[in-house]
Amino acid sequence: MTGTHTGTLFGIGVGPGDPELMTLKAHRLISGARVIAYPAPDSGESFARRIAAAAIPPDAEEIPMVVPMRADRFPAQEVYAGAAERIATRLSEGADVVVLCEGDPFFYGSFMYLHARLADRFPVEIVPGVSSLTACAAAFGRPLTARNDVLTVLPGPLADAELRARIEAAGAVAIMKVGRHLPRIRALLAEMGLTARAGYVERASLPEQHVSPLAEAPDEAPYFSMILIYRGEDPWLTRTPS
Repeated sequence: MTGTHTGTLFGIGVGPGDPELMTLKAHRLISGARVIAYPAPDSGESFARRIAAAAIPPDAEEIPMVVPMRADRFPAQEVYAGAAERIATRLSEGADVVVLCEGDPFFYGSFMYLHARLADRFPVEIVPGVSSLTACAAAFGRPLTARNDVLTVLPGPLADAELRARIEAAGAVAIMKVGRHLPRIRALLAEMGLTARAGYVERASLPEQHVSPLAEAPDEAPYFSMILIYRGEDPWLTRTPS
């Protein structure tokens, strides 16, 4: 239930990295924002803020949601709970709050944790963004799917047995959040005879973007990396990506 004088919470997808891939609507809302929130690591800059930096008004109030980046479990929900209450205070005062989201807010996006805490109390508007999935396919230069193929999107941290079963049942596969799991996933795909059908993309749309067949991928991968696999028989499959 929402009040008549509350602000609106905007979950805005800012795209995969290239600021020019932000939508016109995202740019307009960010440019006019008085309060902006975004996820941030405990060291270094916020990737979401970096994408939108040129559009952020210099006098906007900023609410960084600092989530430590570490391999072991961290109580991230406590971070989002605290941020939600701070945002709720500004919304209750009548201020709109823009939340910057890497890629798309509802595609593996942390905005869902704010939405779950605030959507029943305040008006919410979601502004979709270009996802890393489509950005990586564009960078690799091959379609994600064809005709009646089933596209399966998998997180890299899944165990080998589950990855294998889901890949075997799919026509096309995108493995996200590859990062430190690259050696294990590459070995699994080699066992399945899929290395030649797999492409690797990291930091899609950014100046430091890297694209290659999986066999030529680096030994270490950043968090923002993806493996694309197509198991069909279309003619473009045999073309070496540029």
